[in-house]
Amino acid sequence: MQLPAPAEVRDGSDVTSSDLWDAETAEQYDETSAFMFAPEVLDPAVERLAALAGSGRALELAIGTGRVAIPLVDRGVAVSGMELSPWMAEQLARKRPDVPVAVGDMASATVPGEFALVYLVWNGLGNLRTQDEQVACFRNAARHLTPGGRFLVELWVPGIRRFPPGQAAVPFHVGEHHVGFDTYDMATQQGTSHHYRRCDDGTATYGASNFRYAWPAECDLMAQLAGLELESRASDWRGSPFTNDSESHVSVWRKPT
Repeated sequence: MQLPAPAEVRDGSDVTSSDLWDAETAEQYDETSAFMFAPEVLDPAVERLAALAGSGRALELAIGTGRVAIPLVDRGVAVSGMELSPWMAEQLARKRPDVPVAVGDMASATVPGEFALVYLVWNGLGNLRTQDEQVACFRNAARHLTPGGRFLVELWVPGIRRFPPGQAAVPFHVGEHHVGFDTYDMATQQGTSHHYRRCDDGTATYGASNFRYAWPAECDLMAQLAGLELESRASDWRGSPFTNDSESHVSVWRKPT
């Protein structure tokens, strides 16, 4: 799933079932997630989001440390954010105090005003680990949209069909300094991303992050429940066609005028 691993895990008895990125994880986030900042990864996303926002305001759910929001602001887009982790929000505030952030659960937190674009990138929907919370997230996004506004979600397609009989995990990244794989519970749509990182001194670290996977069709139903209509779906930020072989999707739903 390629999400950095949080150091604190919530059990679902709190405001949300999401894992919580703590202070130490937030401080290291940009460094450990450097591949997400690479121009070939980030630039197409910023281009697409800026085009959708136009001259309107944009709201990023799970804004983190501002990986996407800061270059969007630099493009002239007025961006606000929601972020569950106060420590992640603090890292963003240190870099760009002009980006307002509501600290809270993206399924229920509110930000003043309406927006032409609400977006949730890099598999962030999976952070909400119940179907009810994911449905609430779509509804919350719709509440913040102007009539005609759009909700964009970037999400991976669960790699379940890559499982041969008896296999328990699917690798999602194998690199020089990082190896990651996902395990799935088919009965509950729950999963865990396992991260092993090699440090410069030769030692290794392990971290895990939990998620709930959802198929594109399930996302469409969540959008319908929120009063949104599917406008487009592509395999990536560059608009490649979505097919049976696509491993991710960038979907846009529109709030009727």
